Amino acid sequence: EEVLVMGVCGQHDCLTRYDSPKYIRIEGAIWGYARCFLSLTIALSIGCIIFIYGLHQEMDEVNSAVRTSVKGVAYTNNRIWDTAEYTIPMQAINSFFVMTNIIKTENQLEQTCPAYPFNKSICLSDKSCEKGSINIYSNGVQTGRCVEYNATVKTCEVKAWCPVEPMESPPEPAVLRSSENFTVLIKNNIHFPKFNYTIVNIPPIFNTSCTYNKKTSPLCPIFRLGDILQEAKENFSEMAVKGGIIAIEINWDCNLDSWFYDCNPKYGFRRLDHREINPGFYIRYARYYKLPQGMEQRTLFKVYGIRFDVLVFGTGRKFNAIELIKNIGSMISYFGLAAGAIEIALCVGNYFSYGKSPFYKVFNRKKYDTVLDPRQVMYVSYVDEPHITLIKKPLKTSLQHAQGSVVESHPVKSYDAGNCCTSEEDDDEGYMLGQPLRQEATSPNFQKWCCCGKCLPTQKYHEQLCCRRKEGQCITTSYLFQQLVLSSRSLKKALLYKDPFLDLTDDNLSDQLRHLAYKQYIHWRFGSSHLEDRAVIPSCCRWRIRDTYPKAVDNYTGFNME
Repeated sequence: EEVLVMGVCGQHDCLTRYDSPKYIRIEGAIWGYARCFLSLTIALSIGCIIFIYGLHQEMDEVNSAVRTSVKGVAYTNNRIWDTAEYTIPMQAINSFFVMTNIIKTENQLEQTCPAYPFNKSICLSDKSCEKGSINIYSNGVQTGRCVEYNATVKTCEVKAWCPVEPMESPPEPAVLRSSENFTVLIKNNIHFPKFNYTIVNIPPIFNTSCTYNKKTSPLCPIFRLGDILQEAKENFSEMAVKGGIIAIEINWDCNLDSWFYDCNPKYGFRRLDHREINPGFYIRYARYYKLPQGMEQRTLFKVYGIRFDVLVFGTGRKFNAIELIKNIGSMISYFGLAAGAIEIALCVGNYFSYGKSPFYKVFNRKKYDTVLDPRQVMYVSYVDEPHITLIKKPLKTSLQHAQGSVVESHPVKSYDAGNCCTSEEDDDEGYMLGQPLRQEATSPNFQKWCCCGKCLPTQKYHEQLCCRRKEGQCITTSYLFQQLVLSSRSLKKALLYKDPFLDLTDDNLSDQLRHLAYKQYIHWRFGSSHLEDRAVIPSCCRWRIRDTYPKAVDNYTGFNME
């Protein structure tokens, strides 16, 4: 808005002035208390929001590094399972895998053998088997022969690691269901580069025999696998059969201010793979051996287990004066809600009072300044009414009878007491001015729109205006009209006030006095300079001024102040 004003107004004006908004002051304890209450509530709310959400602090994202160490031993199927057996290195970052179930295919040699039976491997003759064909569900390359898999089924022969891996479900219960008692130590180092601050999740006083518990040991970095799944609302024995993926979330929400320091990890756990849609997690790997004959033999393992993904996130916060000033500045606009609430209350009160309450009448008049096209409006003032009336064009009847709206009351006018106290010479002049100048103005056949009996006939609606709304004495017969409008002594003084060297014997003096008399009347009856251009002088007053200070040639245009 300021830029628009700068573009419209002159450069010098914009540099030497300041435009301030206009306010309406409502005197009343209710409105004052309401504003104070709302402003105080908003200020407290802003303070709470800034403090609770840390808007007075600068923030930085966490950089993290994770290391894990799984511990535990199990004895099952006449075999000892230690860390080297059940933990398998993962390619994923910040993850570790614990085996819980296994399908083992031993003594595999690279040779030909029947394929495992499935839809596209079952055959009746060699014609059903295409030599060199590879199926994604098969374990090798077809040789083109159809051979017996067992006594009831024939399948295509393949060149593969034989015997091929059976497509069977994992054993239940899981082989390593006791792995729920294994523990994992998670070491997490974090760094906030903006604040150059580093911390680790291991407490300064670390009890190596502790185990994480949400209530009793929330900062212990050693976790029992069964407790992790319990916190994730999962059953370890069920999940151990086919495996799955569990997220270990470490949240660092650090307040690094010395007076409110708090930087401890908060742990959370949830399952990542879907329970219903293809649940589970498994991997395959093989162990290879050399036979005495030089042939290579292997044992294939299909292991099911739980993959644990360690997810680290968080922010570091520290006091910053610039952030505080910026956020307070953005919230100052919230104080406008107090004014908005009071405005709504005023509108509701105005609506339910139907605009009849004196308070709301005055409020509406002070609140809104209507700006109209000056070419489409006229202002009139009647001597028997206390206000100025606005009338819009075009007129469908005489200006006297046109309906208008009240725009403002007459302002209190003050005049120099010397203007009202005249000498004997002025009294004589006033007596002469008070005499009727035109017999037609007092004719009994005066116009219907005239209420004072001194208006002259005209056919133009905008010139049909009397000084009164109701019948009564004409304002031109009043003493003040004589002294303020028609007194040549007063008018000449006003001309000399503007131009001390004015020649009062000039032939155009009558024109100057007439124009000044028009302005004197408007100032007297309208009291506002901004109404001067569209203020209408009544017919009786206009012609009385013209009779007193006539033109050399009697060619008045009627409405214009000539």
